[in-house]
Amino acid sequence: MRAVCLLFLAAGSTLLAQTPATADPGPQTIVQQLFDAIAGQKVDTVRSLFTPNAVLLSVKDDGTPSSMRYQDFAALLATSKNVWLERIWNPTVLIHGPIAVVWAEYDFHLNGAFSHCGVDSISLLKTSAGWKISSISDTRETSGCASPLGPPHQ
Repeated sequence: MRAVCLLFLAAGSTLLAQTPATADPGPQTIVQQLFDAIAGQKVDTVRSLFTPNAVLLSVKDDGTPSSMRYQDFAALLATSKNVWLERIWNPTVLIHGPIAVVWAEYDFHLNGAFSHCGVDSISLLKTSAGWKISSISDTRETSGCASPLGPPHQ
């Protein structure tokens, strides 16, 4: 009986040793890290969150598509004097082995003013360095936006 108790104590201490700080962040955490880095204009952090060939794809209200390599996006952020804030809510996270998708509604504010909203579809790959963003697809809508988050805090 004593051996069984010691086994449970050892197992419990092993579980306690696995703190969130040492745990591999999941896809939703990586996505939030991206938006936090964008808001803080931390370009090196932004770059570190993408796979080497990642792309950003958007579709405007009028159906016009656009694409940008993540390196070009990071360069744009690095030279921008604007304050960018993107917020997501009600994310759906799907994971199957080494691939994941985070799908969420969002709003985007530029210099504290509403710019647009839509849906983000963010694809991630599990690499030896952890989850990395391989693509972001989004819609860019300028009307019909109803964020449950309210106005951004300034």
